[in-house]
Amino acid sequence: MNPEDRDVTPERKTSDAMARTAGAALVAAALFAAVLAACGETRFATPFYRNTERPVPPVSEELPARDVHAALLDLDGFPSARACGQCHPDHYREWSVSPHAYAQLSPVFNAMQSKIVDLTNGTFGDFCIRCHTPVGMTLGEPVLAPNATRHPVSREGITCVVCHRIDRTYGKVSSRFGLVQGELTDPVYGPSGNAELRRVLADKDGVYGELRTDDEGTGQEIHRDVLPLAELSESGFCGSCHDVTLSNGFRLEEAFSEYKSSPAAAEGTSCQDCHMGKVPGVASGYDEAPAAVVFGTPTRPRKRTNHMFPGPDYSIVHPGLFPHVIDKRDLDLANVSEWLAFDHEAGWGTDEFEAAVREADAEDRPEFPDAWRTRSSRVKARRLLDGQEALLDEYKHTQRALLRAGYQLGDVEVLDPGDDGLRFRVQVVNGTDGHNIPTGFIAERSTWLEVTVTDADGAVVFRSGDRDPNGDVRDLHSVFVHDGALPLDEQLFSLQAKFITRNVRGGEREQVLAVNHSLDPLPFLRPETRSTILTGRPSDARIQRTGIPPEARFWADYEVPAEELSGRGPYTLRLRMISSMVPPNLVHAIRSVGFDYGMTPREVADSVVAGQNVLWDVTLPLAERGRQPTDAPPRDADGGVRHTDDLLDADDPRRGAAVAGPVER
Repeated sequence: MNPEDRDVTPERKTSDAMARTAGAALVAAALFAAVLAACGETRFATPFYRNTERPVPPVSEELPARDVHAALLDLDGFPSARACGQCHPDHYREWSVSPHAYAQLSPVFNAMQSKIVDLTNGTFGDFCIRCHTPVGMTLGEPVLAPNATRHPVSREGITCVVCHRIDRTYGKVSSRFGLVQGELTDPVYGPSGNAELRRVLADKDGVYGELRTDDEGTGQEIHRDVLPLAELSESGFCGSCHDVTLSNGFRLEEAFSEYKSSPAAAEGTSCQDCHMGKVPGVASGYDEAPAAVVFGTPTRPRKRTNHMFPGPDYSIVHPGLFPHVIDKRDLDLANVSEWLAFDHEAGWGTDEFEAAVREADAEDRPEFPDAWRTRSSRVKARRLLDGQEALLDEYKHTQRALLRAGYQLGDVEVLDPGDDGLRFRVQVVNGTDGHNIPTGFIAERSTWLEVTVTDADGAVVFRSGDRDPNGDVRDLHSVFVHDGALPLDEQLFSLQAKFITRNVRGGEREQVLAVNHSLDPLPFLRPETRSTILTGRPSDARIQRTGIPPEARFWADYEVPAEELSGRGPYTLRLRMISSMVPPNLVHAIRSVGFDYGMTPREVADSVVAGQNVLWDVTLPLAERGRQPTDAPPRDADGGVRHTDDLLDADDPRRGAAVAGPVER
């Protein structure tokens, strides 16, 4: 192996950001095309979905910005979320920055899908992507294609119609369900029926303006009916996507299965109660607010669910591409390639930057891409991006509140504080009653303890949970540990599960991706030769679980040998709990297929590390034997979280206004 290939990426980015051009997206297209050539150009949608008799559109070149809005309105059968947002602006705003809206845009997801298709010689098919863009797969888009060439509604990922144009209960089908196609004016499905819609449509005083429920006449288009689907507010509806079993019986994700046997399920608390209520991750009730605003007039208040759905994922793409925007003027600013050429990090469009450009000599002024050649275009883009970044910050606050509700610290117990050796342990608590932590795609959800012990002079005598230069913890998947450049962290406490695959001669090994190494020059996804009903997994791969069950507490044990102590006590512990959506070693494992938007592996890995969350950061003395609380979060005398505010950041505007009182467990 070339030594330069052993790091996550080659050199760190050093080029001047102003030199970026619209050609970046074309690089990604070429990389995806190379994988297509290797795997065969197969379409996977039409055999598996209902209502797919319409012609399958070919992959096209990227649409000009001025045509994107028209494409969103012209797609028969699958209205864009932007159309729904005309009457549901609050729902749209929350959804636009959600993991559902990001699902298909993620460069990490798209590269991982492409890598697994590559490793299995195409036989993996559309298994992952059919959940990340159900509309795209129903349209018959190729599995492997850059997002710039996908239909704009396809890029919306888990968009409105994916949930509200489902007409039946499917159960745990790993997202293999059919969407009911229809125009914007056709019925949608909701949990509470159509009483309020009937009242709005029957309005004779013009309070709600001129409305139309068909293709005739003029006025604001509106769906003519809301058909009842009670399952939308039941946990089983979430289980259609959030329990994932591969075709060979491999149980990849089991969030819904964990929930079914949880205390929350026994008490009648639903997924929606925790993930669509007032406080993320806590069954804290729902807001009462209008479900729609029609021509500026709100409908009557009712139970109002939150559609932000925070989770462990966060965006690493250009803020011009995500969150999704609703205003036609914003859509007309630029397409994907043009946004990639806008250097927001250099300050384009800010007062300071534009003043510097204006005052510079002609020969010193930067060359701008055609889309951003004028000052007015850059200023308009900056105004949009300021709002985008504010919404991303709001999501970050909400995400941290969710993660803090689940990942908590209990007590620290000092077992031996002497200079003959220091022993202590840390209690890690699952603060939820609905599922394990982590849950879902647990083999790539990385949460760990970073432990640092210092002496009275501030000198570090012990570390665990520190990271290598790529941002990975020092486990067996660290490139630096693998190459012998750094020692293995033998006392690491990490909740990330591991994929274990069986070798040709029967032994097992940890792998980043659950695809066995094969001696066959054309490997493929092999069906099991025996039933997996009893074993619960295929014979050649499994997941080594390390998560914490609902409301359970694990202890992380640490020991500092006497020879590593300085003798200058007392010693102090700094304890940080850190969460990352994926480990950087995943970027290393999938880098060969390339990343969308022209991103380099280094850029992707650095962005993943930059988005990591420090959930708790506490400092405690290790001077005396015994237990002491971490207050992360503060707890009452019964051990429960004292107040929901303690799950929120100090600068979160919802503090003091969200929910009064303790978190009931």
